[in-house]
Amino acid sequence: MSTLHHLRERLHGWFHGAADKAVDVLPVRVGGTEYRNTRALPPNALGLDQALIWVVIALLAWGLVMVYSASIAMPDNPRFGKIAPHHFLLRHAMALGVGFVAALLAFQISMKTWERMAPKLFIVSLILLVLVLVPGVGLVVNGARRWLPLGLMNFQPSELAKFAVLLYAANYMVRRMDVKERFFRAVLPMAAAVFIVGVLLLAEPDMGAFIVIVVISMGILFLGGVNARMFFLMAALVVGAFVTMIAFSPWRRERIFAYLDPFSAEHALGKGYQLSHALIAIGRGEGFGVGLGRSVEKLHWLPEAHTDFLLSVIGEEFGFVGIFILIVAFVWLTRRITEIGREAILLERVFSGLVAQGVAMWMGFQAFINMGVNLGALPTKGLTLPLMSFGGSAVLMNLVAIAVVLRIDYENKVLSPRMRA
Repeated sequence: MSTLHHLRERLHGWFHGAADKAVDVLPVRVGGTEYRNTRALPPNALGLDQALIWVVIALLAWGLVMVYSASIAMPDNPRFGKIAPHHFLLRHAMALGVGFVAALLAFQISMKTWERMAPKLFIVSLILLVLVLVPGVGLVVNGARRWLPLGLMNFQPSELAKFAVLLYAANYMVRRMDVKERFFRAVLPMAAAVFIVGVLLLAEPDMGAFIVIVVISMGILFLGGVNARMFFLMAALVVGAFVTMIAFSPWRRERIFAYLDPFSAEHALGKGYQLSHALIAIGRGEGFGVGLGRSVEKLHWLPEAHTDFLLSVIGEEFGFVGIFILIVAFVWLTRRITEIGREAILLERVFSGLVAQGVAMWMGFQAFINMGVNLGALPTKGLTLPLMSFGGSAVLMNLVAIAVVLRIDYENKVLSPRMRA
């Protein structure tokens, strides 16, 4: 034990430059209910999850290349005015830079601090969702009021809302563990919070973000131990609510009909236009693609090729092989983040575990929806491909979420049996 303690002190001095420099102190259970404090080694001494980091970097780099490829012809479109061919590339690279800085800062925050901040962050997200609806404040694009102009970049409060609801739901379940078997006391307060967020999102409108938030919230409630009967009752109510919204919304109904037959004369130039050209792009790619930069559909045929339909350009330029590699990468990413959450729960860090698994649901479900839309398996829905599609707010919050997962992994390693003194 003395040798291990000496090694720990030497590592601490090596990475921090002085033995008396402050370090995090974390509780470690020794046996039964007895806890004692242990010093946390720096992340580079413990070793962060290198595979997770490199997969994320690979997706970000591939996304940067594809955003450039998909947007290179946009200067020819009068809708965007006089912009340079690398306009969207530079903006996406700037968003990645801001995201990396935000991720580094997020990693420095302990999970106990995130747990304390969760309700306040949720309130901040609500305020921003209200602010974006104020005329003259929120930026209107294609009839939707979803962005707050911040000079260098436009910020989308719905992206912050996904992260804030995730933290709030995990914090809520930790606080309500004693009443999780009682429907009204365990579920209704959380349902009310999600309902308020939903009303604000549908006013923008942004039904895609609302669906993701509902899935995250319900997933965390289920993983947190809510009774299975209550969970399936909630699921039935949610499905019924979405079906009702679609039934009473003419343009949403039209989108469903267009999804069922996108190449018909009625829909090919209307609500089925994006889907039909997305399928044409993927069909052109066949097995190995037409080659990087050689997509035809991105040349003003496929709308939003650099955002919601980036996967279609990938399919055209890299073919089935490219799409398959991308699917494998997101499956692996989702599984690895889920494992980190499971490790945290085994260490009795329930909040951290629920947060990590919530991030896994966020990344996995949104990627699933985006891919399903691009492949024609799901109706068209405005959701970007995580970590890859153009969009400053989305990339920023994706990187912050990944940084929080890495922080959870780091704290797991500090508290694991291998690091106990």
